[in-house]
Amino acid sequence: MDVEPLTAAILIISDTAFRDPPTDKAGPTLTDVFNQDGGSQWRVSDTQIVPDDVVAIQRRVTGWCDGEHNPNLIITTGGTGFTLKDNTPEAIGPLLHKHATGLVHGMLAASINITPFAVMSRPVAGVRNKTIIITLPGSPKGAKENLQAILKQLPHACKQAAGEDSRAAHKGGVKALEEQAGVGSVSMAQHHHEHHRHSHHHSGCHGHATPKAHTNVHDRPVSNDPNEGPAQRHRESPYPMISVDEALKLILDHTPSPKIIQVPVDGNLVGCVLAEDVQAEEPVPAFRASIVDGYAIILTKETTTIKGVYPVVSVSHARPGDVPSLQNGQVARITTGAPLPPGATSVVMLEDTIIKTKTENGQEEIEIEILTNDIIPGENVREVGSDVKAGETILRKGEMITTVGGEFGLLASVGKREISIYQKPIVGVLSTGDEIVPHDRPGPLRLGEVRDTNRPTLIAAVRGWGFSVIDLGIASDK
Repeated sequence: MDVEPLTAAILIISDTAFRDPPTDKAGPTLTDVFNQDGGSQWRVSDTQIVPDDVVAIQRRVTGWCDGEHNPNLIITTGGTGFTLKDNTPEAIGPLLHKHATGLVHGMLAASINITPFAVMSRPVAGVRNKTIIITLPGSPKGAKENLQAILKQLPHACKQAAGEDSRAAHKGGVKALEEQAGVGSVSMAQHHHEHHRHSHHHSGCHGHATPKAHTNVHDRPVSNDPNEGPAQRHRESPYPMISVDEALKLILDHTPSPKIIQVPVDGNLVGCVLAEDVQAEEPVPAFRASIVDGYAIILTKETTTIKGVYPVVSVSHARPGDVPSLQNGQVARITTGAPLPPGATSVVMLEDTIIKTKTENGQEEIEIEILTNDIIPGENVREVGSDVKAGETILRKGEMITTVGGEFGLLASVGKREISIYQKPIVGVLSTGDEIVPHDRPGPLRLGEVRDTNRPTLIAAVRGWGFSVIDLGIASDK
């Protein structure tokens, strides 16, 4: 039976290519990778080009991910460097519901093995709804190498994100998955250690294959007490190996539910996750408003002609205050965003009128002439609640308040003063090991000492995500 191929969408992020599409080389290169290296597993369903603009990137990606026929995979190319216009990670990061750091590591590991300058790339990867999103460099060569580094693992990842039964998929174990994908754990381990030969300080096998025992586990004497000393401890772990998915499930099952708290709507909300749906307390707009500068007028079903001269009886500005009612045969000068006078039905834009008479000082119009009969009831008017209706759900439980998604502005616009969020966890970071010394301790290292790099690195990463951190220091092995 033929298997339906997975779908991939490619997003080219480049001001140059957006202005002149034929200059793009990355799109055809990535399409070739899917067709040639992916075999029959992939079908490129769409390719689009957008400028280096956060909003344009987010609109295109959410348009793909949040639609009814979302692709299994979105690949972006461009905007992952350090220039002022490189905003792709900042655009994609807030859209992700789950982060896929393993895919990022796989790409960087492969790239650094080719050139040390791969550290200049800032890729992100993760899942939005049922679509995996991965950012690649703008260079066709770099984008190709990054995609090839993870392409064989992506079908499994995409099927998982789309809702595949994890237990059934892992029934044959990791070895079966490796055989299906055409990858091998030994070669990956060699690549991993080669990549980390200058940074990973807990292993002495850099540049070598994964350690492998040369005796049979069933032929070794095993102690029944894991608490025995080193001379009698287990030569093989008494605990069965489990998959990553099973380990993550165990963590989730034993993690306490987050505490729900009420907080004010202010700048401290950034990074918080909503604990319940949020409804608008007020409509937006809250009053009937003009969308142009012009003159408010009354039209009825009986109105057959609008052309003519009208007295200007009042002025409505975009500011608080009462506005006099309007009568048939009158107009009121109105500015963009100002409330319509009671009784008014439409606004004639300034360009469709001329001034007939003015005040003695020439500063104000007394009468204006309308030059068209084509105005209809409701024209140039924003009705109450046309953007957001009172009581409408504006944000959903589980959504994050970001700095670029507009969630804070939306909450403010509908009069929300307090919302329910999940209290952020406080993260403790601890290094362990008799060999570990503070990274900033003066003087040279003694034989066997290793500077603590993981703890300050993790603390910086956690704080970068907006969480409070407790530095638990270094603990001895004893």
